[in-house]
Amino acid sequence: MDVQDIVNTVSQKAGLDQATTEKVVGTIFSVLEHEAEGTSASSFFAKIPGADALAQKYDVMAAAPAGGGGGFLSSLQGALGGVLGEKAGALVNGLAALKASGLDIAQIQKAGATLVQQAEAAAGPDLTNQVLGSVPGLKSHLGLG
Repeated sequence: MDVQDIVNTVSQKAGLDQATTEKVVGTIFSVLEHEAEGTSASSFFAKIPGADALAQKYDVMAAAPAGGGGGFLSSLQGALGGVLGEKAGALVNGLAALKASGLDIAQIQKAGATLVQQAEAAAGPDLTNQVLGSVPGLKSHLGLG
C-alpha cells in the first residue's frame, strides 16, 4: 500500500475531495516527520512509499508564502514555535493548516482515524502506534486518544 492508496481510502471514507484529502494526509505525515523521533519514524515512512514526499510537499514548518498575509495567527504560531521548540511548533502549525483547509473537527477526526487505520495496515499497528505515541497531543486532536 502506497501513499496514494491511503489518500484514496481516506477520501472515500471521510467524504472529502482528493485535493483536500491529500493536504490532510500530507499535513499529518509532515507533523509526524518533524515530531516523531528516531528509527521508528524512518521505518514508518519506509513502509509507506510516497509518504515522505507528500509530507515534504505539505511541510508544516516551511515558511509561509511571501505576501501570504499571515496576520495574528501566524505571529502566534511563530511565537509558540519559538517558545516551545520545533516539536510543538510542528503540531501547532499542522493543526492550524488542517483548520485552514476548511474542514470541521469531525471531518478532521474522521480523516485522521481513517489515515491511522490505513497506516496500521501499511506499516503495522505496533510501528504506527509507536510513531503516533511519540507525538503527544496529535492523537487527541485526531479524536484517537
